[in-house]
Amino acid sequence: MLIHDTSLIFGRYVRQTLRSRFQIFFGILMPLLYLFFFGPLLTGLPLGSTGDSWQVLVPGLLLQLALFGASFTGFAIIIEQSTGVVERMRVTPVSRLALLLGRVLRDALLFMFQAVLLVLAALVMGLRAPLPGVLVGFGFVGLLTISLASLSYALAMKVRTPQEFGPVINSLTMPAMLLSGLMLPMTLGPAWLDVLSHFTPFRYLVDAVRDAYVGSYATAHMLYGVAVALAFALLAVTVGTRVFRRAGA
Repeated sequence: MLIHDTSLIFGRYVRQTLRSRFQIFFGILMPLLYLFFFGPLLTGLPLGSTGDSWQVLVPGLLLQLALFGASFTGFAIIIEQSTGVVERMRVTPVSRLALLLGRVLRDALLFMFQAVLLVLAALVMGLRAPLPGVLVGFGFVGLLTISLASLSYALAMKVRTPQEFGPVINSLTMPAMLLSGLMLPMTLGPAWLDVLSHFTPFRYLVDAVRDAYVGSYATAHMLYGVAVALAFALLAVTVGTRVFRRAGA
């Protein structure tokens, strides 16, 4: 029942996304700008990493794509509430977990597709990374998208207006990006900033993807990254499902 309901919701939102090419390609614009205009500035600089500048930057851009893209997905459900879509779904027997999973799985598919485009552009710019490492990076993008989209939808069910939702997301995503070392390794900064960054889950994810991009898989960074990504996804989906059930979404 859950699988059937989830597939129905997933299919509905996939078809909706396919009708909006703007949505498919616009989300990748900011990471591409960083790739084309910021990436070349790092070439040849000592970044304190085992990989080259592209193997440091591209993993961060992949997670930046998921961070900013998935965090703002809640806007969609705010629009659906204003147009009555959510109200119509409330009277259906569809599982509330399926209503959430169908949405977040569509989001994961969308951002993983955008991640593929980003990596292809990075290869043109000079990225060299093993295929298994690239696939690991896509996996982390998917897990992070599921986590953040679940929390974004949960928040949107609580605040209900774009005027409330936008500032909250902006106030959370920017510090998260700066403290995670998405652009540059946090080890380049002062010790106190490096220590502070370990309190954000995204730090562990980006370290793991950077290891994967240099072909290092059996590392402490990878272990911590996988553990944090899975735990974060489980927690976020649980929170999102509870909010959906209480709201009767």
